[in-house]
Amino acid sequence: MTDTTLTVKPLQGVRVLDLSSYISGPFCTAALAEFGAEVIKFELPKIGDPFRRFGTPTTTGDSLIFLSEQRNKKSVTLDLRTPEGAEILKQLVPQADVVVENFQVGTLERWGIGYDELKKLNHRLVMVRISGYGQTGPYRDRPGFGRIANAFGGLAFLAGYPGRPPVPPGSATIPDYLSGLFGAYGALLALRARDITGEGQVVDIGLYETVFRILDEVASVYHYTGNVRQRMGPGTANAVPHSHYPTKDGRWIAIACTTDKIFERLATAMNRGDIVSGGKFTSFAQRLEVRDEVDAFVTHWTTGLTRDEVLTICEAHQVPCGPVYAIDEIFEDPQYRARENILLVQDERAGEIAVPNVVPRLTLTPGAVDRLGPSLGEHNREILEGLLGIDAKRLAELKDKGVI
Repeated sequence: MTDTTLTVKPLQGVRVLDLSSYISGPFCTAALAEFGAEVIKFELPKIGDPFRRFGTPTTTGDSLIFLSEQRNKKSVTLDLRTPEGAEILKQLVPQADVVVENFQVGTLERWGIGYDELKKLNHRLVMVRISGYGQTGPYRDRPGFGRIANAFGGLAFLAGYPGRPPVPPGSATIPDYLSGLFGAYGALLALRARDITGEGQVVDIGLYETVFRILDEVASVYHYTGNVRQRMGPGTANAVPHSHYPTKDGRWIAIACTTDKIFERLATAMNRGDIVSGGKFTSFAQRLEVRDEVDAFVTHWTTGLTRDEVLTICEAHQVPCGPVYAIDEIFEDPQYRARENILLVQDERAGEIAVPNVVPRLTLTPGAVDRLGPSLGEHNREILEGLLGIDAKRLAELKDKGVI
């Protein structure tokens, strides 16, 4: 960071009540917490968020993904299903700015803490609601997870090779992270709108909608031409060569030629400038017509070189290219190191944990990872006594009853 870095955070003073579990809601609130929001995460007493046991466990009993995605948060145990638990949440609502939840539609309403009820206590409250299919529509009551959203949103259909089954597009959790990101974005928009109108509102997100939103021109092309895009392996519908190509050392490299000029530079890099002076490889449209031949031509070149040799030649000719990395190679890459994209955090319970660093990068008021996920109920006294004034005797009673 530069000397001009300020100690203030963009979201300091914003209080978020996190009622969510697993990935979409927690990622949303983690993104807010990185930039200064106070995030209070509520979990079931004794049980906690099932997310604690999702993925690779640590010696703490909490998983690595939990520790990462619950960064900078405070944990309070509270059974929202009980009248006393719901009442405690209601006491906090007047002091909150945002509530984030990702229960099945109608769950909070059954517990008497839906948005309409909470807004009576705080008309400025913003609620982010992430569910499988959104709060409306004929599928609103269906449960949803990332894998289902990838499928229903149209992304899984496009992942894989022609004539073979569709596969997860890299990770089944892509919709969760997308929805969390859109949720944080929506919360910020709603807070900005509140500055103008004085009123809070609901941010309503269906997991599948965030997937559908990133499908480039797929919807427009189908409506305009009737074409249904099919699986293309590593290829790209609107450009060629624009794929992953094998190299002599058994690795892969990504090459992207999206204009005639870039392809001309690639041809020069391959010592085949002649192929752009006439013939079927000359223009963008012509290359699309002979896609397989173009890819085979480039593959013949890349397989005669190592991945590093291809990288060096392409970079020298300003051809967009990059290695297809596995995670171990990411850890060794100097660009990742220079940008500090991998953050090593010393956790009091788990020791040193590597996590993805904060994105985006702000030069004046940057975000930070101050701590990883908290232990269950770690902040009960701080929040329930400190904010609500519940004394030790009452806290003990609530604990004995299983409310906290």
